[in-house]
Amino acid sequence: MTLNDPIADALSKINNATKALYKEVELKKSKFLVNILTVLKENGYVGSFEEIEDGKSGKVKVHLVGTINKCSVVKPRYAVKVEELEQYEQRFLPAKGFGVIILSTSKGLLTQNQAKEHNVGGQIVAYCY
Repeated sequence: MTLNDPIADALSKINNATKALYKEVELKKSKFLVNILTVLKENGYVGSFEEIEDGKSGKVKVHLVGTINKCSVVKPRYAVKVEELEQYEQRFLPAKGFGVIILSTSKGLLTQNQAKEHNVGGQIVAYCY
């Protein structure tokens, strides 16, 4: 069995584990997932995470802090200009200033607030609140 979207699978596992009140969850490792987890950690949605080598692609053990209400990917990945970020915040987040939208930009993965500071647009990858 192959995964069609490993990032969507990982974020849904995080979402389900948080709802089931688990303290940690193991995910299939990818470089892009580690970057997303770094952004979520910086914003306080997940605790620490450690990379485990299993002889294959590896795993990531994520320690959950229980502050996630919803965490999901955005499909299709919309290309967004800086001026349009407000519209997508209203679409994906429940309230202004509550949650983060993760964008893939030319400066790496950024939240919507960091993208506004750097005045750079990109593609919406995921959101979390």
